[in-house]
Amino acid sequence: MNTPLYKRVLLKLSGEALMGDDAFGINRATIMRMTEEISDVAALGVQVAIVIGGGNIFRGIAAGAQGMDRATADYMGMMATVMNALALQDALKNRGLDARVQSALNIEQVVEPYIRPKALRYLEEGKVVVFAAGTGNPFSPPIPPLRCVVQRSGQKSSSRPLRSTESTALIPIKTQAPHATRALVSMKPLFVALR
Repeated sequence: MNTPLYKRVLLKLSGEALMGDDAFGINRATIMRMTEEISDVAALGVQVAIVIGGGNIFRGIAAGAQGMDRATADYMGMMATVMNALALQDALKNRGLDARVQSALNIEQVVEPYIRPKALRYLEEGKVVVFAAGTGNPFSPPIPPLRCVVQRSGQKSSSRPLRSTESTALIPIKTQAPHATRALVSMKPLFVALR
């Protein structure tokens, strides 16, 4: 039996990856394929945490550039990540995985607030933890969810985030090419290296 190289991983999924072949929103077949691969990795005993983007619904920095108040636009982008996180949680639950969403924004009627010890406990219990709302701060660098990956990976004692050109650990599945994000690359060989 193969032994996972990493006990705990933190995956960055772009919002655009959820679109599949659609122009916007969440493609059900794509999210189900993602959850199948996440389920396969979790079945190996790997603790899985996910940071999700919201670009399939709203891009705060783009709206800010078009005259919208930048803080308002950034908060709207964070809310888009919460919507994606809820969709991913639902798809994971439909696959039989226990998943929790934690948000950097305080919206407790919908999702839990980000609390590090609680997230670690969930991971140790075998639950998938999905982080939403980036760092919770407007005016973040242009890729707040990716910044959040770096921040959360240090807090979760997980493997370090790696670029997609590397073949082990966490891969931000996002490129600058507009259509490249729509083609979901198989995650298993990318973010779980087997010894």
